[in-house]
Amino acid sequence: MADPALFAARGSTQDVEEGRILAPKFDADGLITCVATDVRTGELLMVAHMDPEALRRTINTGEAWYFSRSRKRLWRKGERSGHGQRVIEMRIDCDQDAVWIKVEQTGPGACHTGRRSCFYRAVVPGQGGSFSLEFRDGEKVFEPQAAYGDEPSLGS
Repeated sequence: MADPALFAARGSTQDVEEGRILAPKFDADGLITCVATDVRTGELLMVAHMDPEALRRTINTGEAWYFSRSRKRLWRKGERSGHGQRVIEMRIDCDQDAVWIKVEQTGPGACHTGRRSCFYRAVVPGQGGSFSLEFRDGEKVFEPQAAYGDEPSLGS
C-alpha cells in the first residue's frame, strides 16, 4: 500500500475537526471508507475503500480510484467496464476517517452486478425477529458479463 505520509500528520482534535489541513485517518489496514453519490440526483451509488494512493490519485486526476480489499490492489472505477466516475466534489467527514465523493457516473450503472446502484435491496423486518431482503430499484441496467467478462469483480 502507498505511504500514508502523502498527507499531513494528524494534529489535535481541534486541528482535525476545524482546520483546513487534509489529514485523513486510515484504518488498521491502511484504508479509508469512501461513499460515492450521483452529483445530480444525490443517489447513493456505492461504498468502497481507498488507500492513500487511491485517495491521492482521485484528488489529482478527478477520477474515482479505489483499493480492492479482496484483490489487494488499486483500481480506477470503469477501467474494465467503461463505467467510470468523474469526481465533481470531494468531502471528508468531521474526524477525517470517511470520504464522500459526488460523481458523474458514466455508463448505465456503478454496481458490478449490472445495477445503477450497489444498494438495490432493502432489509425488511419479519415476524419473530426474522428479516429478509426485498429488491428495490433492482433492475439490471447493463449485462455484467459483457462489461467485466469472466473475471470476478474488483469489489471491496
